[in-house]
Amino acid sequence: QELLAESPRAPAVNQVEFHPFLYQRELLEFCRTHAIQLEAYSPLVRGRRLGHPVIRGIAVQRKRTPAQILIRWSLQHGLVVIPKSVRPERIQENAAVFDFELTLDEMKRLDSLDERSHVAWNPDNLP
Repeated sequence: QELLAESPRAPAVNQVEFHPFLYQRELLEFCRTHAIQLEAYSPLVRGRRLGHPVIRGIAVQRKRTPAQILIRWSLQHGLVVIPKSVRPERIQENAAVFDFELTLDEMKRLDSLDERSHVAWNPDNLP
C-alpha cells in the first residue's frame, strides 16, 4: 500500500514469506485486487514444520510428501513458489505437484494453521 501511494505504477511482483503458518490472507487479496503477483519464499517453512499432524496427515492420505502438500497449497492460492533445495531428487519431487489438487476441506485445514509465525527474517523489523 505504501508503494502504491508513492508510485504511479504498481509492482508486477511482491515477494514475501508465505506458508500455512504465515497465511497472509489480507495481503493476498490486496495483491489480487491490484494485479500484483505474490511470490512465496520459505513455502516449506524451512522444513521445520513438515511433521505437523495436519500436513503429515494430508500427505499420508494423498501418498505425497509434506513438501508437495505445502507447494500445492501455495499454488492453489495463486502464488509463485520458490522452494529451496540442492538435492536433485528433492527438486524433482517438488516439481511433481501438477497432477493433483487439494480439496476445499484440505485447503481450509491448511489455512487454519496460521500463527503469524515467521521462519525468515522480517524486513519490517530491521533498524
